Amino acid sequence: MAAASSKSQLPEVSSSTSRCSYHVFLSFRGKDTRKNFTDHLYTALVQAGLHTFRDDNEIRRGENIDYEIQKSIHESKIFIVVFSKDYASSRWCLDELLMIMKRRKICGLIVLPVFYHMDPSKLSEHEAFDCLEEEKDGRVEAWKAALREVANLGGMVLQDGYTTFCFPLCILSFNNTISN
Repeated sequence: MAAASSKSQLPEVSSSTSRCSYHVFLSFRGKDTRKNFTDHLYTALVQAGLHTFRDDNEIRRGENIDYEIQKSIHESKIFIVVFSKDYASSRWCLDELLMIMKRRKICGLIVLPVFYHMDPSKLSEHEAFDCLEEEKDGRVEAWKAALREVANLGGMVLQDGYTTFCFPLCILSFNNTISN
């Protein structure tokens, strides 16, 4: 019932690049959370009437994945970044995070970090960087800076236990933000 009333308050999203196509963009490490936490979060957001980008649902086979993700980041209003055990070991995830943080800086958009079984203070010290240090183009330092910045944002730290309690909090927060 609450979700139905929330839908009527949300602004329309369009497919033009001058307006937002998505209320929410989900960034996550697929092998860690795609079939559990992120799937439940995605379902809750969609049921609340929030048009949400998730890479496995929104990109059609044969499309340029990198281009579609960049375009979707550009066309999103709010970003939820689900940090999990192996998020920082993925160049794709880290490059996506750089794009998200750039949009935040330029446009003042909202980034909500969710630390799923992760300690935010340890995010930029992740052992995954040991294997990524061979990057010589300066990306490792940019990745570390983005991780430090996002770790200092207000977010949700979800340790052992039930995690679905955070969904209503996310949705309420987003509905208020989108409506304003």
